[in-house]
Amino acid sequence: MLAEVAARPFEDEHSDILGPPVSSPNQMAPANAALIDELDRIAPLLRPTPLVPVNVPGVHLFAKLEYANPVGSVKDRTAYWILRRAAERGDIDERSTIIESSSGNFACALAVYAKLLGLPFIPVVDPNILPTYESFLRRLCATVVKVDVPDESGGYLKTRLRVVKELCDTTPHAFWTNQYGNLDGPDAHYRTTAEEICRDLPHLDYAFIGVSSGGTIAGMSRRLKEHFPEIKIIAVDAVGSAIFGGAPRTRHIPGLGAGIVSPLVSQAHIDDVVMISERATAQACRDLLWQHGLLVGGSSGTAFAAAMQYTAARPVSPTPTAVFLCSDRGTPYLDTVFNDEWITRLE
Repeated sequence: MLAEVAARPFEDEHSDILGPPVSSPNQMAPANAALIDELDRIAPLLRPTPLVPVNVPGVHLFAKLEYANPVGSVKDRTAYWILRRAAERGDIDERSTIIESSSGNFACALAVYAKLLGLPFIPVVDPNILPTYESFLRRLCATVVKVDVPDESGGYLKTRLRVVKELCDTTPHAFWTNQYGNLDGPDAHYRTTAEEICRDLPHLDYAFIGVSSGGTIAGMSRRLKEHFPEIKIIAVDAVGSAIFGGAPRTRHIPGLGAGIVSPLVSQAHIDDVVMISERATAQACRDLLWQHGLLVGGSSGTAFAAAMQYTAARPVSPTPTAVFLCSDRGTPYLDTVFNDEWITRLE
């Protein structure tokens, strides 16, 4: 079953809004020198993020603190690298308008890096975006498009992507970063996120990586498998997500799961899948703060819950070593996963 999940091809029913995975051409077009110079100036901001031990029984567990990136999430790496490669190929220049669908973190990262490059950015968001993220985007972007019509899955992703397509068709010099199908995204995590873990740990048995657009797990799993041949890559998803064949339903915590399958998921080397409920996610976020001093967001809590559940069910000797991603900080989630009244709304 897992082999089928890992190798499942992109589903044709979504090709009209996602398109196939986008590969880099063999030869680069003449680069835009001004954008490249600015990207060179930005590059030193993206330094290695901390890998810290989390003291739990039965496993040597480490948290990769991706919220230490400049704009505050693992999506900094994706945003920078996609823009970098696009500039090198000549896909963007000083006339370009960047467009993307995002639940928050990727949009925030793109907003900052596009601003530094002097390029307009139009994020397409939906009602599930956290208020902090929406406020941030409205301060940086002249135009923020917020859809309000759910798709047939009960979510908004297909609606957002159709709006992105419309914007690309009507905006001069539009460039869609396409985090759901752009292979430069996984390449960022192959070259940086996973490479840093390879340098920091002499041995690794498990990596717990959340899945949404699929880019992070696609890039990380490939590099980690190269360096640690015996490692098990555990994909972490939310109950109510359709990525691994579950019935889609309304979800309330952004950043993990999706109503459709990104083509990048088929690029990932996945050994097992753990599905976590939103109530378990909220509790895990609280446990990380109250017991370990880590203020993290929803996808981080989901990955931690998966690590706890998975390793507890498989006690082995010697004690295994595992890592999970803390994709973003918990401050924007104070009114959701850290709010007792809000949690009562979850199924």
